[in-house]
Amino acid sequence: MKGITAWLDKNEDHKILGPIITYSRTNVGILIAFFLLFAIGWIMSPFFLTADNWINVLRQISTNANLAIGVMLAIILCGIDLTGGSIIALSGCVSVQLIILLDCPVWLAVICGCLTGVLAGFCNGTIIAYTGMPAFIVTLAMQNICRGAAYLVANGQPIRIKLDAFEKIGTGYIGIIPLPVIYTFFFMIFTFFILNKTRMGRHIYAVGGNREAARFSGIKIARVEILVYTFSGFLAAFSGVVLAARMASGQPAVGLGYETDAIAAAVVGGTSFSGGVGTVGGMFIGALVIGILSNIMNLLGINSFAQYIAKGIVILVAVYIDLFRKRKNRF
Repeated sequence: MKGITAWLDKNEDHKILGPIITYSRTNVGILIAFFLLFAIGWIMSPFFLTADNWINVLRQISTNANLAIGVMLAIILCGIDLTGGSIIALSGCVSVQLIILLDCPVWLAVICGCLTGVLAGFCNGTIIAYTGMPAFIVTLAMQNICRGAAYLVANGQPIRIKLDAFEKIGTGYIGIIPLPVIYTFFFMIFTFFILNKTRMGRHIYAVGGNREAARFSGIKIARVEILVYTFSGFLAAFSGVVLAARMASGQPAVGLGYETDAIAAAVVGGTSFSGGVGTVGGMFIGALVIGILSNIMNLLGINSFAQYIAKGIVILVAVYIDLFRKRKNRF
């Protein structure tokens, strides 16, 4: 063990190994959980390691990972975003309805669907920034507004669509990789760049780490909050359009409980509810852990209701570990 520690210390400043070592030190708990789940899946099911199963896992977690990016950014700001699932339903219904009723081009319907999320996120950010209302209350209210709007747009019924150009947005492939997975990796790379290479990323961490210090240093907190919640709304809306394309329908009831998985992925991945802490890499491992957990339970035929219990326990454990780590560092 001492030899491993010495090797890690020696190579921590290495250009290539350094970031990997730093990431491993920071996310050791979630990495252990990931490999433990991986081993359990390998032992319990012969289908777990098949290429088809892993492509299916990545496709299934793509929506959750997109939502988790927005949730992670909101939590870094000491906030929360509960609107993801409702925006998914609304954007999908808007896009499909525009194509069916108004014969809109697919590209225009996709843009309009995404704009619904941008508008909802912008409203969230503006209200939070200028009224001082808690993000939990604001986004909970917007969750109901978007869900109700989705039912109104769809007249309370699923809207079926048969159009190859639209369906390929969610069902297409590049090589053997599904397009939804490629979209998610693009958003992750983009968010990583913003958080680590731009002034806006430094401002996001600064606002979450110490709001008053950020204010005195000249950071425009309102602008940061509005941009974060708007981006979160866009990610949810885009995910909704892709999901509608995959299902070949706009479903006003889709997305129920998606916020829970997104929050779980973020906090399991090391994002702290105290603010100022969170990484894209940790969030992705968190999304993988949640996805693998669901996949293993599905392969073993575990009741879907029991899966809600398991995910709830995972969130409680992750938040407790975060609190324990902070108390330990304090002393």
